[in-house]
Amino acid sequence: MDELEAIRKKKMEQIIKKQELGSYPDKPVIVTDADFNQFISKYPLVVVDCWAEWCGPCRMLAPTIDELATQYRGKIVFGKLDTDNSRATSMQYKISSIPAMLVFKNGNFVGQIIGAVPKEQIVKQLQPLM
Repeated sequence: MDELEAIRKKKMEQIIKKQELGSYPDKPVIVTDADFNQFISKYPLVVVDCWAEWCGPCRMLAPTIDELATQYRGKIVFGKLDTDNSRATSMQYKISSIPAMLVFKNGNFVGQIIGAVPKEQIVKQLQPLM
């Protein structure tokens, strides 16, 4: 009976983990001033990419953000905030140059990454927070 209980317990843990993973998006979520606070509070670790349509470096960084969202699904949730359309949030976090990534842990601002930096550098900065 102990072996059967161990199998059941393991299977239940797998089901729970799969359900939790399913609630994490595998691509960046579009956020605005209206839903920003709710978004950063919803997940334990959130990175918000602040960008604008006209920004060349922002467009260069976009595929990296997409890759990271897929690669770190279940650990980090990525958001995209258009600074032209979400000026209140941009002003609140003093975004003066883009691309800029705002990092939140448990809803609290813990840092930022400025510029179109390589994927490895982003991971290096986020690794201690995971």
